[in-house]
Amino acid sequence: MNAESDERTGESADGQEAELGSRAPDFIKSRRGLHLSWQVGVFIVGLAVVGAGVVMLPLPGPGWLVIFGGMAIWATEFVWAQLVLRWTKRKVTEAAQRALDPKVRRRNIILTTVGLVIIAALLGVYLWKFGFVMPWKIDE
Repeated sequence: MNAESDERTGESADGQEAELGSRAPDFIKSRRGLHLSWQVGVFIVGLAVVGAGVVMLPLPGPGWLVIFGGMAIWATEFVWAQLVLRWTKRKVTEAAQRALDPKVRRRNIILTTVGLVIIAALLGVYLWKFGFVMPWKIDE
C-alpha cells in the first residue's frame, strides 16, 4: 500500500475504501468455531460460483462476470480476495480510461474497419467461388 494508507483498513488518504477483513456478523465472529465454519461455508459457496464461471468460459454464459461474483463472495470474508478485487477494479478503471483516449479510439476504429473489410472480402470470394448454397442442400 502507499505511504498514506492504513495497512489494516486499506483506507486511502480520503478514506473511501472499506475496511479489510471479515464482514461476518458480530455474534459469529465472537465464537471461534462458528466463525471458522462460516469461513468454510463462504469459501465453498465462492468456490462453486467461481467453478461455474470457469465452466462458462468456453460455454455460453457470462463466465467472467460469474467468476468476479465468486470473488466478491470470497471478499466478504477473506482479505486476499478483497485485495484481488481492488487490484482488478483499479486495472479495469485504468483500461477504461485508456480506451477513452482519442488516439486509442482512432486506432481501434481503424483496426475494426480493416478487420471488417477483410471479412467482407473473404465472404465475397467464398460467394463468388461457391455461390449462396445452404450447407444442408449441398449435392455431392
